[in-house]
Amino acid sequence: MKPFIYTIAALLLGTSAAAVAAGDNRISADLADVDVIHNGKIVTIGRANDNSDMPRGYDNIARHCPPFCIQPMQVLPGVETVGELELLGYLKRRSEGDDSVLVIDSRTPDWTSRGTIPGAVNVPWNRINTDVGGSFAIDSEAGSLEQIMHDQFGAVRTASGWDFSNAKLLVLFCNGAWCGQSSMNIRTLAKLGYPTHKLKWYRGGMQEWVSLGLSIARP
Repeated sequence: MKPFIYTIAALLLGTSAAAVAAGDNRISADLADVDVIHNGKIVTIGRANDNSDMPRGYDNIARHCPPFCIQPMQVLPGVETVGELELLGYLKRRSEGDDSVLVIDSRTPDWTSRGTIPGAVNVPWNRINTDVGGSFAIDSEAGSLEQIMHDQFGAVRTASGWDFSNAKLLVLFCNGAWCGQSSMNIRTLAKLGYPTHKLKWYRGGMQEWVSLGLSIARP
């Protein structure tokens, strides 16, 4: 069964994505929509014509800091902060067979089940994050990271450390500019030696994505 693909208005009003996305509401002047692969299916990312309401969870702006502090525009020197059009470009590359690129939803499964960016892969932030001392609290966490680095990111463990020669270009995001999960993961990866030019950050995250009426996907 195909995954349920919703535009924001479709989520709120219960109408079909095709009906809501119809019309001339383009992503940009020269881009109507983008086809990506999500869970093995072709999904079209477009924009809703009516986005007067925000989905529940992203209409809450009174988030207390800490922990929900506004993130800086640049997470680390050398790590590029990207917007929606750049992110769509990376998703398109991936869907066209470029395995050197991976777009990562850093949120936990309870959040991703509410909707994610089509074409993104969920790698929960707490499977990568180290503690404040820079080490893992338990051995199983370290094992989890090593498996992710090798199997999903394409890094190779050597006697002298990690070899990132063939590591993927990673584009990470989470809930929005008030969410520190993806930026925390970027700092952790950089600390482990991941090249900063292979790390990109979509700072706007899900809140910015849905505020622009862009399509989301749910299992």
